[in-house]
Amino acid sequence: MTLIKSISGIRGTIGGKVNDGLTPIDAVKFASAYGSWLKNQHEGTIKVVIGRDARLSGEMISNLVSSALIGLGIDVVDLGLSTTPTVEVAVPLEKAQGGIILTASHNPKQWNALKLLNHKGEFISGDDGKKVLEIAENEAFDFAEVDELGKLTTNDTYLEKHIEAILALPLVNKQAIEQANFSVVVDAVNSTGGIFVPAMLRALGVKEITELYCDPTGHFPHNPEPLPEHLTDLSDKIKTTGADLGITVDPDVDRLALVCEDGSMFGEEYTLVAVADYVVSKTPGATVSNLSSTRALRDVTEGYGQKYFASAVGEVNVVTKMKSENAVIGGEGNGGVIYPELHYGRDSLVGIALFLSLLAERKVKVSELRDSYPAYTISKNKIQLTPEIDVDAVLSKMAAKYANEEVDTTDGVKIYIDKEWVHLRKSNTEPIIRIYSESKSAASADALAERIMNEIRELA
Repeated sequence: MTLIKSISGIRGTIGGKVNDGLTPIDAVKFASAYGSWLKNQHEGTIKVVIGRDARLSGEMISNLVSSALIGLGIDVVDLGLSTTPTVEVAVPLEKAQGGIILTASHNPKQWNALKLLNHKGEFISGDDGKKVLEIAENEAFDFAEVDELGKLTTNDTYLEKHIEAILALPLVNKQAIEQANFSVVVDAVNSTGGIFVPAMLRALGVKEITELYCDPTGHFPHNPEPLPEHLTDLSDKIKTTGADLGITVDPDVDRLALVCEDGSMFGEEYTLVAVADYVVSKTPGATVSNLSSTRALRDVTEGYGQKYFASAVGEVNVVTKMKSENAVIGGEGNGGVIYPELHYGRDSLVGIALFLSLLAERKVKVSELRDSYPAYTISKNKIQLTPEIDVDAVLSKMAAKYANEEVDTTDGVKIYIDKEWVHLRKSNTEPIIRIYSESKSAASADALAERIMNEIRELA
């Protein structure tokens, strides 16, 4: 069994012993810590919005979390089956002080997690996460007396409210999408995307929708991470139906991956690139992605005469950078689109609306759109070091070695060499350096990684 406590929440496998897996006691303990932190931050009545994906353990964990919060005197608004971005949208609309999303994102079905939001509907900061962990460690909870218990209300209106907010965005061209008469296949891995994605498509005027694994039972038919090797059924269905596009999301609908009309992968890295192409062409401004995302976003952004910025890895870091640079679009190379005109969170639904607007206006096939962008391939590797080696010193030496190139030390060391790059990050838990490299082909990306790894071995 596994239980991972981090500044962004608690994640674990269901079952096992306390503090070893995500047991009912662990769920209550961490929800109580979060609720206690909120009470320390805000005066008066506290309200928390909760929602969950379709995992088998979701209803159980939701009941435990709700009860713990109510026991602290906190009011709970339960959205039931929902998505991560929908809960993020709901928190400020409900004027709530916080939110909890019950999802383990792309992890297999035995996992679940509590993801924690602040009053803006954004993930809590690292410093705030540390405070929550400290409260949990010390069990510093003060539960309410009987007359001061919180209240539970259910609200199933946020599917419609989320979609209405997206349709109201000036860049969402519903008329063009309707006229394009797209045929779309959706793989929602039997989670809440099976409810929300078809509803979003229908609202946009898409009439021909083939639903694949859209029954929210929580029985994932394949690994739920939207990687090419897990999308063979979707690819096959596109080819047999003659669809224009395939859409897939992870269980909590914050990662969006697309498949071309010929069954080939558009590429998770290029979801953000395409959406950013559309947004920046209409509303010029800066873009942001994390340091391990494709260079194609930078190329497209600079092609419009705008500035690209890189953040440390992690959604919280991307959002912080987007705010500081007033970016018009940002996100992560895992298919995470963050459109601040709607909210500061990865949102597959707004990603779908903006992508289809682009596709309808350009009047090209999905594969043709993909081929219009700079072609890059990322190679992901790691190098194991002995425990006595000073990893920070090795990274510093690598930065010095390439001082004549463009070097970014925001998060590890990223070295830009012409149109290639390599990003070196150390693991927080073991003597490993993760090495991501990108080049024009898989072979050249692998060759760059191998060269860098050999240089690290020499320095170590």
